[in-house]
Amino acid sequence: MKMTFRWFGEGNDTVPLSYINQIPGTDGIVWSLHDVAAGEEWPMERILEIKQQAEQAGLHIDVVESVNVHEDIKLGLPSRDLYIDNYKKTIEKLGSVGVKVICYNFMPIFDWLRTDLHKPMGDGSTALFYEKSRIADADPFHLVAEINSNSELTMPGWEPERLQHLTSLFEAYQGVTEAHLWENLRYFLNEIIPVATRNGIRMAIHPDDPPWSVFGLPRIMTCQENFRTFLKLYDSPYNGITLCSGSLGANPNNDIIAMIHEFGDRIPFAHIRNVRVFENGDFIETSHRTQDGTVDIAGIVRAYHEIGFTGYARPDHGRHIWDEQCRPGYGLYDRALGIMYLWGLWDAYQLQHSNTVKEEKVSSL
Repeated sequence: MKMTFRWFGEGNDTVPLSYINQIPGTDGIVWSLHDVAAGEEWPMERILEIKQQAEQAGLHIDVVESVNVHEDIKLGLPSRDLYIDNYKKTIEKLGSVGVKVICYNFMPIFDWLRTDLHKPMGDGSTALFYEKSRIADADPFHLVAEINSNSELTMPGWEPERLQHLTSLFEAYQGVTEAHLWENLRYFLNEIIPVATRNGIRMAIHPDDPPWSVFGLPRIMTCQENFRTFLKLYDSPYNGITLCSGSLGANPNNDIIAMIHEFGDRIPFAHIRNVRVFENGDFIETSHRTQDGTVDIAGIVRAYHEIGFTGYARPDHGRHIWDEQCRPGYGLYDRALGIMYLWGLWDAYQLQHSNTVKEEKVSSL
């Protein structure tokens, strides 16, 4: 397992690269050009700028999250080929600087959804929160304004310039079914996976967050069966999954440990985080510690250890603790604590495995 830390760029992140380099066992950043609109080709000079900044801090740039997919691709419009061509050119540029994994998603309009970015918890910290009943009655336009008013920092997936055409986007998705979305995803994969393969990059789709339909929009990356279908759309090691325990864990019916064992060789990137799901369907993001949520983080790390996982991982979202002023979900402190918890589990399983091997050798003498 190779540990990474998501970083949003100089002037757009409260966490300096030098701090990330001080987190034990953390070797690289997960990055993107967040000011480049979906569908545009990434400028090479900007890519090289990030590479230089990271390497000066002793970190690699192996994982990109995300190269966003333009809505016209998801909708299957005739204009999609132009945006797919730009996507291919970006893949080629990223491959030339050593990028190994590109995370992306295929969620219509919204990349993720929460109703409160700073929900108070019992210990005085705050965290991202999803109130199910509120979403059922929520005005998506009001929610967009509320989320973008919470921080001067960009909110990934909620960029104002991308959502300023919200009315026309909802109109465009009228009549678009899950079957349409599957077919449009197949078309996209058929175009980009050969390019990714030639450039040594593994594409890794992210689960829908949360893993169910919101505002009547179709969602398909939601469960084990659908991931099984997805991997068959283009059967290649370069067509993979970003397995996010927090996104999938919002639905208690998802067996994430089973997914790791079934899809292990197709998981180049793992998001490991915890959530607590309540009986009414609400959920809140918690510390990474297993006991603090309803996701079996210890079992998940054990599963990755059992399959010999050598891919990239990051601690994903964290709480806001110790009065840290940061992008919601992306402070330094709780994610750093999360990394140390994940490494502690991993090291314990590694020691257990080593002791078992030693005992087996002794017993065979």
